[in-house]
Amino acid sequence: MSEAPAPQNIENYGYRQELRRSLRFTDLLVYGLVFMVPIAPFGIFGSVFQGSGGMVALAYVLGMVAMMFTALSYAQMSRAFPMAGSVYTYAGRGIAAPIGFLSGWMILLDYVLVPGLLYLIAGVAMNSLVPAVPVWLWLVGFVLLNTAVNYLGVEMTARVNKAMLIGELVVLAVFIAVGLAALASGKGRGFDLTPLYNPHTFSWSLVFGAVSIAVLSFLGFDGISTLSEENRDSARAIGRSMIAALLLAGSLFIAQTWIASLLVPDPEALISQGDPNGTAFYDAARTAAGGWLATLTAAATAVAWGFANSLVAQAATSRLLYAMARDRQLPAFLAKVHPRHRVPVNATLLTAGVSLLLGLYTASREDGITLLSTLVNFGALTTFLVLHVSVVVHYLIRSRSRDYWRHLVAPAIGFVILAYVVVNADIAAQRLGFVWLALGLLVLTGLVATGRRPRLAVADPGTGADADTTPRTAAGPLPKENQ
Repeated sequence: MSEAPAPQNIENYGYRQELRRSLRFTDLLVYGLVFMVPIAPFGIFGSVFQGSGGMVALAYVLGMVAMMFTALSYAQMSRAFPMAGSVYTYAGRGIAAPIGFLSGWMILLDYVLVPGLLYLIAGVAMNSLVPAVPVWLWLVGFVLLNTAVNYLGVEMTARVNKAMLIGELVVLAVFIAVGLAALASGKGRGFDLTPLYNPHTFSWSLVFGAVSIAVLSFLGFDGISTLSEENRDSARAIGRSMIAALLLAGSLFIAQTWIASLLVPDPEALISQGDPNGTAFYDAARTAAGGWLATLTAAATAVAWGFANSLVAQAATSRLLYAMARDRQLPAFLAKVHPRHRVPVNATLLTAGVSLLLGLYTASREDGITLLSTLVNFGALTTFLVLHVSVVVHYLIRSRSRDYWRHLVAPAIGFVILAYVVVNADIAAQRLGFVWLALGLLVLTGLVATGRRPRLAVADPGTGADADTTPRTAAGPLPKENQ
């Protein structure tokens, strides 16, 4: 029999409830959708088009399938361990604390770098619309605005998320409606299925190489798991909201990229020369309805990436830092929770500072966006591989589950798909990613050598996981009378 869902009370795992439980299923779903950005393909459409030989919609179909298996594994582990920390928590408790540390270290490539990437892309987009305002000033403005919203508490973040999501969906609906009408009137190439399959350019390695780029649009659904300690519904709500967010966002990604692919003015040139200015989607919008639609989609991309998406990315990053610091695997000051707003205040401020510095630094590099994008994707995909392994170890091996589909077959399929994507990813991303992993191994070695071997608060009963048995709060162990 499969293991029953774990209780929502995190004190069973040695932690005191410090974050405010105020989020419902709808809030979690909206959070995931905003983090993924329903219009995310607007900003990377040209890169995926070139990488896939024009089969953008197929790249997103395969990306959604791969992420769906990953979401199923997230759903299982979020039920077993309903705590903040995402893959860091799941791998640490499902396999062993040192593996959790390395998983947290690798996912930092995603969580810590992605806000800086988003701010940079938004700053460049806004500068193209308002050249009088430099990129760095747009970047600073977005960082300050998002930090203020996140500082005021998760409820404020949830309210802003809903408003931003509505705006993005309106812009997307306008593009889809106008694009379909344009194709029906004879603009572009007309209706065909080449965005899904083109026999003249198709190869599995080509398409999966493009999936490694397209998957950037899906990253964010996993951020829902970082809000486990602020979820007021059952632990099942985390997994359900992830799967629902993936299905909705993936369907929108496929629809918009299929339409845009048919409206690209010169597809052969885009495949051979790429999209150095990042305007391929806006050029397709211009083909459909002229400059007003191109401007609308560009402005929507800037606001969505620079405010909505980076807002939730900053929130997710701060929760990951908070979880690792609470377990004393990062400096303790990052585990401080604001007494009134009930948010990890120091982790939030540090995330803002790092994002600002990264954005300002990479803004001065011609390859800044590409460099950050490849590192973000590599960090996420490698930790997803560990997630699938943690499902098998925790449920099948330790808990002796007989639910072979959810605890063996589905994780194995997800692992194989993602491994193939990683193998076909950009070589530079692989090299930089392994350098980061090597640094993590050095840090882990240093922790062990100094007697600070990674340990978690309390082992899950019956698992035998390597863990410290001292219950903790953000400030340290619970008083003995509360243990």
